[in-house]
Amino acid sequence: MDETIAWLRDRPYYEGQIRDERTVPGRGADFADVDLDSRLASTLESAGIDRLYDHQAEAVDAVRGGDNVVLATETASGKSLAYTVPAFERGMDRRATTLYIAPQVALINDQTDTLSELAQGLGFASGVQVDQYTGRQSKSEKEAIRERQPTVLLTTPDMLHYGILPHAHRLWKWFFERLETVVIDEVHEYRGVFGSHVSLVMRRLSRMVERFADDGPDEADGNPEWVCCSATIGNPVEHAATVTGQSADSFALVDHDSSASGPRHWLLWNPPEYGGGGLASGGADGDGSASGGGWGDGGRRRSSHVEAKHLFADLVERGLQTVVFTRSRQTAERYASQCADELQDRGEHDLSRSVGAYQAALTDERRRDLEAELQSGELRGVWSTNALELGVDVGGLDAVILDGYPGTRMQTFQQAGRAGRGTDPALVVLLGGEDQLDQYVMRNPDVLFDHPPEQAVTNPENDQLLPDHVLCASRENWLSPDDDRHFGGTFPDVVSDLEATGDLDRRTTDAGVRWLSAVDGSPHHEMSLRTIDSQEIRLLHKGDIVAKLPFGDALRDAHPGAIYHHQGRTYEVTDLDLDRGVAELDRTWADYYTKVLHDKEITVEADLGEQSLDARPDVPVRFAEVTMRKQITGYERRDGQSGEKIGERSLDLPETSLETRALYFTVPGDVERAMLGAGAGGEAVADGGGEERSSQPDGPAPVAELPDEPGDFPGGIHAAEHAMISMFPFEYLCDRRDIGGLSTPLHPHTEEPTIFIYDGYPGGVGLAKSGYRGVDELMATTLDMLRSCDCEGGCPACVQSPHCGNANDPLDKGLAIYLLDALTE
Repeated sequence: MDETIAWLRDRPYYEGQIRDERTVPGRGADFADVDLDSRLASTLESAGIDRLYDHQAEAVDAVRGGDNVVLATETASGKSLAYTVPAFERGMDRRATTLYIAPQVALINDQTDTLSELAQGLGFASGVQVDQYTGRQSKSEKEAIRERQPTVLLTTPDMLHYGILPHAHRLWKWFFERLETVVIDEVHEYRGVFGSHVSLVMRRLSRMVERFADDGPDEADGNPEWVCCSATIGNPVEHAATVTGQSADSFALVDHDSSASGPRHWLLWNPPEYGGGGLASGGADGDGSASGGGWGDGGRRRSSHVEAKHLFADLVERGLQTVVFTRSRQTAERYASQCADELQDRGEHDLSRSVGAYQAALTDERRRDLEAELQSGELRGVWSTNALELGVDVGGLDAVILDGYPGTRMQTFQQAGRAGRGTDPALVVLLGGEDQLDQYVMRNPDVLFDHPPEQAVTNPENDQLLPDHVLCASRENWLSPDDDRHFGGTFPDVVSDLEATGDLDRRTTDAGVRWLSAVDGSPHHEMSLRTIDSQEIRLLHKGDIVAKLPFGDALRDAHPGAIYHHQGRTYEVTDLDLDRGVAELDRTWADYYTKVLHDKEITVEADLGEQSLDARPDVPVRFAEVTMRKQITGYERRDGQSGEKIGERSLDLPETSLETRALYFTVPGDVERAMLGAGAGGEAVADGGGEERSSQPDGPAPVAELPDEPGDFPGGIHAAEHAMISMFPFEYLCDRRDIGGLSTPLHPHTEEPTIFIYDGYPGGVGLAKSGYRGVDELMATTLDMLRSCDCEGGCPACVQSPHCGNANDPLDKGLAIYLLDALTE
């Protein structure tokens, strides 16, 4: 690998782009002795497993001892044996059952193959049988599975919600009576809206297991062991407890990896800058701000996609099997095609035919073909979304290219873990994009390797989700007052509201009060676990469905005039009919892309909490219920290569509203006056409401220096808001689009300059609440990022946002630094 890196350094077209190089050394394996049933030991040995790693043995012993377990180790560290051994032991001993839950069908397929092969090695007489139960199977296939009564059942949270829990009494009594082990694979994936839904499904699962326990064998006491497998995150025990509804004290944490690995060579690679003068991309501040801005002094870089394309072709041509991880399906499809063309142009005709794109929208058959071709080596390179990040077995790859910082350190190391065959050396290239997180990591590479991992956040108390799950639970089994153990302190209020609307029917019996569902149909099928937005828009081309988008995403991505990429093809949206739920597409060869513009406002409905900043006890930070109203007003066309604005069109689309949670804080009077007077001798200036404020300070004097040139106060608070949103994923597992913001010189609720940062989902998924609790750290990290950027007036690497709804106008980096310094130091 050293030779390849030296070759890359020697290429004149890559000169100066390697920002940092370091090698994470390999390690030898540490093993432990574990007593195994002779049949199981023989079967594992036949599969090439003659000893268990130390971390596997520790997890197995904990499960055997009756503990719940969180196994938080690296990719390809053999986590599956931690649950396979106890699951098979319990199946052989007493036909006890294990429920395995994974977030994607691809993982289910992969694990089904692996576990089935092991079960077959045990022989039919062992009693261990493995089956999967997913929405991809026919009715007759599902009936056959239930008749076989497998001891290990693999499913997704969606099928557990739609197809198992609603029919538990009629079809699954045999399974729940004997359930002793529940496996939650990739538990770090259960965050945000999806995680909040899944955490409520797990609480419904616990209810059902308890209700069946009395009829089952003595070993099935209604309290199965939970085994949660996770990537390395900052709060593995807390998160597993939240997702499963179990006590944090009940979990044993295994977070050391004792498997063998080869050296991993890391290159932090920054595409070169090119001139200033362009305009930043439009959009919404993580989904939004009420302002935006033009360029300060450049900061544009060559596209990380283009850079990844050249690197990919070079590495594949040198014989390295390579995967590029990129963020969107459209990018994966588009650049896989371009890379094939590039290799064709180089005369590498065979290699050009061995490049593919892997993403979640592909059919199961196509995905499995790609996985098999990667394992066999037939496929020499692939562009993938994070669909390949999870534990699907594709063998070890020689090189991983990360097309832009994935957004979190957890994802970065998960994706990097795809590189490496046994103890062979591997190469990981992290390409920096233009935005704040990318460039912060490029300027401060130590934070990537040394900073504590992010925390996963989910919210089972989301008041937009809880009523539907309580209603589903009532159809699965009658509700009683003690179900507040599963659904939390608001459960009585939720039941009361559902009773008032006629959805629940109260019954009083000798056993006490209970509630039964009074609704017709299936409440389970009236909601999706993957979203809160139930309305979908179908994207049609000549009558064929190209894709489906949630309503809010369709307004952003499928408005009239929008450019939409899918499966290597480019379309223009010619019409959007919201009444019919249809967007019409035409093929196009347009070389530009589109970004929406919008206006928004926030209303504070109720303050839920208040605290003071550590450095400014006079400045309150509040956590609140808010309503955000957004109106998309138009869109920009931008050149596909340079990002330059080439046109703007207006749109007439309906206003949308979002009831969610937010943190917000005001700018203290002394800081506001100083910012308003920047470059003007510090004199008092009328605020946005036209009222001159007192020149007397309201708190400690800020210590930062003000810019010499006149500042832009709205631009200063807007830049601070952008920057805080951009650094949110540095502390919490989320995407910047999961967080929105608004900054205003005068808000009617506070009657002061105010910055809001809100959860981008109805009811909130815990992100704003976590940010509220850690606001001092968030501000400090944001300030560090701004100071480490060497631009003068603000650039994509510090304060400009690709999602800003007003084209980044205005922005003032200097005043943002002054504001955050005044609030933290």
